Amino acid sequence: LVKNAGADRVVDLLRPHLKPGNGLRCITPSFSLFAFAELHKFLSALDRVQLVLPHEDIDINLLGTKNDRKSRNQLQTRWLAKQCASWVRDKVDLRQAPGPVPQGAAVISNTENGPEQVVLGSFAFSTDGLGLTPCNPLNLIQASETSAEAKQLAQWLDQQWAALQGPESNNSDR
Repeated sequence: LVKNAGADRVVDLLRPHLKPGNGLRCITPSFSLFAFAELHKFLSALDRVQLVLPHEDIDINLLGTKNDRKSRNQLQTRWLAKQCASWVRDKVDLRQAPGPVPQGAAVISNTENGPEQVVLGSFAFSTDGLGLTPCNPLNLIQASETSAEAKQLAQWLDQQWAALQGPESNNSDR
């Protein structure tokens, strides 16, 4: 279980695996530019990314929450949006869920496509979801501890990806 605070944060589990040659598959209920900014250099190094976002009618909190006020006050939002749009266009295969996404899931796989790290539960690709800003202490987040467990959770995410309608190519409409 991941507390998502102090030295036990989702971002600390993911960051060491976000390296050249690896891939990221992620389902997230929200997507924050400020979380993207924190991981930009790592995300840019990945070979492949699959991202599932909620249906377009759902607010993904692109500009974060009240905890991101300090980041918004740095007046870099427009620049971050351009960086993020470029990353999505160049690296991301994007699909939409048919409605809201109830929980987050992230799988980081190595060059042999074997899952290295899997995180699943009440987190999102946001600053609070990654543990960068305070989050709800009642969130239940778990991380894989064995390769067998990681493979099983990765298969679940692969099934979700395959079940979603969407283009097989990059999509930067979002």
